[in-house]
Amino acid sequence: MAATSPLRPEPAELHGRAMDNLRYIRETMERAGAFTAISGWGLMAMGVTALLAAWIASRQSGATWLVTWLTEAVVALGIGFGSAARKARTAGAPLLNGPGRHFLYCFAVPSLIAVVLTVATWNAPAPGRLPALWLLLYGAGIATAGTFSVRSVPAMGLSFVLFGSIALFTPPTWANVMLAAGFGGLHLLFGFRIAWRHGG
Repeated sequence: MAATSPLRPEPAELHGRAMDNLRYIRETMERAGAFTAISGWGLMAMGVTALLAAWIASRQSGATWLVTWLTEAVVALGIGFGSAARKARTAGAPLLNGPGRHFLYCFAVPSLIAVVLTVATWNAPAPGRLPALWLLLYGAGIATAGTFSVRSVPAMGLSFVLFGSIALFTPPTWANVMLAAGFGGLHLLFGFRIAWRHGG
């Protein structure tokens, strides 16, 4: 009676090990990769809409001013997500791969905090500090999420943090100027840099 040698694994066992190894290598590469779907053109479009919102908001006050900027936030979010999805589709890569999921999580937490603080402070004695909080929290989200992307992204986030810090010490009447400089100017500047250096 012939016995199977213990030194020779069965073909099915070899195939299983190979598949496990390939899966491990693929997951490791996904985790080590960078989220490159951020569109420079999308960021520039966000900058243009922010400048338009600043112009409209400069002629408003109170609740209508807040509605203008909240509308701009929704529009910008749609542009950002849509342009990233398009860039990922063009590159033939999944949008929410490992780095993409990490990017989204790191950005989402400060964004949710911004929503909570907006609701909590709008009727507070100093609603004029909202622009500084928006710039700071957006910058914090982009800077931390940007560790999973190209170097221009965390640099953009830190620039927003700088603008938000300055906005904390400016008069409330400068709110639209600071928001235009941050959400308008910085998106245009870094969007151009990303489009030029990383395509799209």
